[in-house]
Amino acid sequence: MIDRDKDSIILTPETIARVREGVAAAQNPTIRQTIQKALSQLSMADSDVAPSHLSGTIRRLCLRLVTHSLFDISVENRQAFPERPAIVVCNHLNHFDPLILLAEIPAQPFYYVLGDSRTLYNKCWKRFVLHFAGGVIPVERLWREEFALLKAVAGEDLGDPQYKDLSRLAAMVLKDVPDGKSLHRLKQIRRASLAALERGDGVIVFAEGRLGRREGTLQLPLKRGTALYALRAGVPIVPVSLTGVRNLHLRKRLTVRFGQPLQVDRHVSPKRGEIDALMREIEHGLNALLEKDYCEPSGIKPLRYCLNHLLL
Repeated sequence: MIDRDKDSIILTPETIARVREGVAAAQNPTIRQTIQKALSQLSMADSDVAPSHLSGTIRRLCLRLVTHSLFDISVENRQAFPERPAIVVCNHLNHFDPLILLAEIPAQPFYYVLGDSRTLYNKCWKRFVLHFAGGVIPVERLWREEFALLKAVAGEDLGDPQYKDLSRLAAMVLKDVPDGKSLHRLKQIRRASLAALERGDGVIVFAEGRLGRREGTLQLPLKRGTALYALRAGVPIVPVSLTGVRNLHLRKRLTVRFGQPLQVDRHVSPKRGEIDALMREIEHGLNALLEKDYCEPSGIKPLRYCLNHLLL
């Protein structure tokens, strides 16, 4: 229907179905309560008392068994990863990304993942697993499919009967789906992230704020929270790139490439200029790790659909 810029997606029945799923998740009281409970517990936790979660060692072992059974994973420059707590910042192409990262970074200190709240909690089995595993800080955002719908509806004649259903769906997106701009939620996420760092834990951030569309590129601008948290806590930032994860299939070759940590001095009240300067360093560090000339392998791709849709 539309494709107005290079990062747009065209509305298809699958895209619209995904939007309906997202709206249903946003309207689901169980999911809303789960998100609120998780954020309240994490953001109010005393810095000396960690919230309950699965052992980092057990988590890493389980994830390595899963990811290394499914994929052929190559790791580069692992020795650069610091032993002290840090903020890991990574490009984001697939919902498998945090599982692959957690399988390759050290089990200690324990790392929390900032992840999309509706994707995390939209299925009963996910809520069950995360109830015991812990280790996530849920964030709220619009999905790219919802952006596509809103853009499409804004450009169409809403008096046309074929667009009435889409306009009603778009109205529900605007009414019920959090756009991630709530100051209350942003403060909760900030408190949860800083509390984790103050306890001696680490945080994984996908600074693009949404899934990318192509290998070897970043969706800019990056979210500034990464620099803000690092400056407030005085912890290093570790840039990491994932290559090959955009379209997964069984035994596909994936690359996890660690960059040199960016050392950050603590600033209780960082200024805008300091945040902007650090964001430029983060962007440069990530771009230096990306594989710009990546080409998808040819041939048979077993379990492609299953692996790319399993965590949706």
